[in-house]
Amino acid sequence: MATKKVSAPKGTERKTSTRKANAYGPEAEQSVERTMHEMEQGDLTSGRSSKKVTSRKHAIAIGLSQARKSGAKVPRKAPRKASRKK
Repeated sequence: MATKKVSAPKGTERKTSTRKANAYGPEAEQSVERTMHEMEQGDLTSGRSSKKVTSRKHAIAIGLSQARKSGAKVPRKAPRKASRKK
C-alpha cells in the first residue's frame, strides 16, 4: 500500500540560516547562575543596604549587572522612561 506524504502548510517551515544570535554570552549565564546559587543559599545581598535578596528577578538583575561590569556579552539596559509631572 502506498502512503501519501503530507507536507506542512506553507510558511511553517523553520528557517535555520537566518537564526538570531544569542543575546547573552556564556560568561553572563555563569554570572547569573552564580548569583542565583548565592540567593538560594541566603548569601546574596543588595547594594548599599546589604539587605538579603529574596526576589528571583532581583538576583538575575544583580547577576547581569556583574556580567556587564566584567565585560561579558549582555544587551544594554533599557532606557528609563521620564516621569510626567502634572
